[in-house]
Amino acid sequence: MPPRKSFSEASTTAKPGCQTKCGNLTVPYPFGIGLDSGCSIGPWFDVNCNNSKPIIANNLEIVAISEQQVRVKNWIAFRCYAESGNVTRQFRISINLFGTPYTFSEANRFTVVGCDDLARTDPIDGSCTGIGCCQTPIPKGLKTFNSSLGSLKNHTEAYSFNPCGYAFIGDEERFEFHTSDFGDMGFRHRTMENVPIVLDWAIGDLSCDQLKKNGDFSCGENSDCVDSDMSLGGYRCNCSEGYEGNPYLSPGCTDINECENNPCDEHGICANTPGSYSCSCAKGYKGDGTKDGLGCIAVNSQFPVIKFSIGLSIGLLSIFIGVTWLYFGIKKRKLTRMREKFFEQNGGFLLKQQTSNESGIFFEQNGGFLLKQQTSNESGIEFIKIFSAEELEKSTNNYSEDHILGKGGYGIVYKGILPDQRIVAIKKSRMMDQNQIEQFINEVIILSQVNHRNVVKLIGCCLENEVPLLVYEFVSKGTLFYHIHNNRLRIAVEAASALAYLHSAASMPIIHRDVKSSNILLDDSYTTKISDFGTSRLVPLDQTQVTTLVQGTLGYLDPEYFHTSKLTEKSDVYSFGVVLAELMTGKKPLSLDKPEEERNLATYFIMSMKEKRLFPILEPRILREGSLEQLQGIGELVKRCLNLKGEERPTMKEVATELEGFRRFSKHPWIGHENAEETEALLGKPSGLSSDLYTINVGGVFSIENYSVPNNLDGR
Repeated sequence: MPPRKSFSEASTTAKPGCQTKCGNLTVPYPFGIGLDSGCSIGPWFDVNCNNSKPIIANNLEIVAISEQQVRVKNWIAFRCYAESGNVTRQFRISINLFGTPYTFSEANRFTVVGCDDLARTDPIDGSCTGIGCCQTPIPKGLKTFNSSLGSLKNHTEAYSFNPCGYAFIGDEERFEFHTSDFGDMGFRHRTMENVPIVLDWAIGDLSCDQLKKNGDFSCGENSDCVDSDMSLGGYRCNCSEGYEGNPYLSPGCTDINECENNPCDEHGICANTPGSYSCSCAKGYKGDGTKDGLGCIAVNSQFPVIKFSIGLSIGLLSIFIGVTWLYFGIKKRKLTRMREKFFEQNGGFLLKQQTSNESGIFFEQNGGFLLKQQTSNESGIEFIKIFSAEELEKSTNNYSEDHILGKGGYGIVYKGILPDQRIVAIKKSRMMDQNQIEQFINEVIILSQVNHRNVVKLIGCCLENEVPLLVYEFVSKGTLFYHIHNNRLRIAVEAASALAYLHSAASMPIIHRDVKSSNILLDDSYTTKISDFGTSRLVPLDQTQVTTLVQGTLGYLDPEYFHTSKLTEKSDVYSFGVVLAELMTGKKPLSLDKPEEERNLATYFIMSMKEKRLFPILEPRILREGSLEQLQGIGELVKRCLNLKGEERPTMKEVATELEGFRRFSKHPWIGHENAEETEALLGKPSGLSSDLYTINVGGVFSIENYSVPNNLDGR
């Protein structure tokens, strides 16, 4: 379709008897040349033709007029300086359009040119689009523009290449900045000539609907009334689609003869219609006659377009289905091979080899993998399932961030919901080397042999991913550290009982090696659960110690184990002694922001016991609710657990027995009270320390170089 002519190019542009041109500018109605000449629709549309220069409103020289906008010659604010910083010349601008049917268009931009300049213009209420808000666009409806320039250092540091600064608004599409503008003294004149100010215009302040009701409608035939979008009311007239001309003058808009530009096929026939056109094919041809459609095809050699299109579509669809099937088949085989590779890489065969050698555990493959676990009383059999990658992806919504329970030293833990609606915790390990894979397998082996109500239960694992995953029972109440002020003694007894079980009642003794308050979890009923067996070790029945690379968490590590690398069950006793000290004092095992003698809790506790000042370091609540004899007795137990010599420490079974004895006292600050206030307090004071299973590991794996062992912890 040919482009529609502007109303300034219409055959009838001005009212009869009125001048149509001022200089080179054609002035279309509703504008008119001459002040009070009656050639315009109103006084604000009068154009004063002064020496062939068309002037409108407040001395603005018109450059062009369109159906929606008027472009006028620009005004530039400037300020120039001497090398000394003195102002040599300056000019402020002020353009006020209040009372006129014009507003500054959004096509303008407020522009400042200069290296050491500040420019300001008046803000408009309710707008934050560059005026008063450090933004450069011009807001819709702006009626006045005032601008002046200032400088931070009067151009003394930029004078050599930029003696002047400039500020103006103008058509964004017409201004292009060049660095040469800094020193170009002709910049102001060139910008005034080439970058016009764009003004939106409208007639009156009534909408089209209001005009129709009043019967004062100015739009002619074949035109549409358009409400102004300047937010100040008013309207304009536009020719309807397929028509052109001046919609404000009789006879209105006239039909465009689209056929003059031959919009149809070369064998087509164009027929002009009011506001449009139609195409048909000449005799001997068939089709819709359009250039962009089927065109015109000779009847005797007509190509079977429909049949060809259907056949082509079916063929392409068949190819697409085949390629898709082949692609997904290859992808599935690659995925299967990749998962087999990950299974081997993540220690699947090592796990099979290890479990085949363990009593009561074997590895089975029968449509899936299962680890069989013999219960502690041999009365039944539980199975630890090896999950597929799809099962765990589905249960965690593809490991979405809103399923993250926490991040630990060895990976991230997600909350998952299995198909049987069980809620589980899925521990996704980080990238592993061979040593870490052995730790992962070690944790599976150990938890496969443990069946104790106070040890976190392993439900299964997955070896088909790039990194292995462990699936635990979901322990909902967080870590001991979160609840260190409530139910203390019961929790301590349960934790000690669990460790005693690992040391002496399991089928093969297990040394945890990373006992700390953040690895003691609590379930819905606040039952204690020992977790994180990644660094644990199995001890053959004919041995009492194993020699290993030193691993553990700062503040909990057994000094004797650190010096000798010989791991015994007494190493766990020392770490548990630190946990008991935490329970009594409420202090962290390491506090680098405290005085030197208080930084290591174990050292501080032993010193306090030796100097007979235990009670000042205890939590005030414990002193208020417990007897001094009970507190002294528990303090002596902690002191024995923290003895530097492992052989002089009690066993975990002895610790559990003594704690159970203290628990039987009728009144003690560590006894849990089943009431609403206690439960509310339990849930209301989370700690900053976090679990290695559910949140960030405070200690992590460390090296000997960054750990200092106390030398004065002898509790004898």
